[in-house]
Amino acid sequence: MAGEVFEMNPVSRITIEAVGQPGQRVFLLQASQGTETITLKIEKEQAQVLAHSIEQLLEELDDRFPRPISKMEEPLTSELMLREPIEPLFPVGQMGLGYDESEDALVLVAQELTIEEEEHTARIARFWATRGQMRAISRHALDVVDMGRPICPLCSRPMDPDGHFCPKSNGHEREH
Repeated sequence: MAGEVFEMNPVSRITIEAVGQPGQRVFLLQASQGTETITLKIEKEQAQVLAHSIEQLLEELDDRFPRPISKMEEPLTSELMLREPIEPLFPVGQMGLGYDESEDALVLVAQELTIEEEEHTARIARFWATRGQMRAISRHALDVVDMGRPICPLCSRPMDPDGHFCPKSNGHEREH
């Protein structure tokens, strides 16, 4: 028995945002089609990998099926902000990207995070978007990721606002 499938083809808006303080942020993938909105919980690393994967796919599409992206196709910054409902429908375990040449549309497929025994009941969301929408979500996601805690130049770990214990600083606390 397969899990429930949520299909938005096409999305009217799609975004990635984070809520909460750096170090305790929750990353959300949100898409709307008309008045229906779906919010999914993702990890910071998933947001970052997705953003880079979108850019890579767009570069490949520009080579194989060249078509300039007009400014009209890219959403306004206000359309990249979260809207209600912000409560996630499910946490995402896996994501994939695809392209439909006949529609010139990209599809983002997100599968629910489940334990192995329940994989066959995992819910899936498919969001179909334009090249411009996907370019905007990619850039916005990288901006959101970059707004997190600064990274320690010595150990490459995130630094907290109240100080940072860096293993490479010989046990001395390091201020940022």
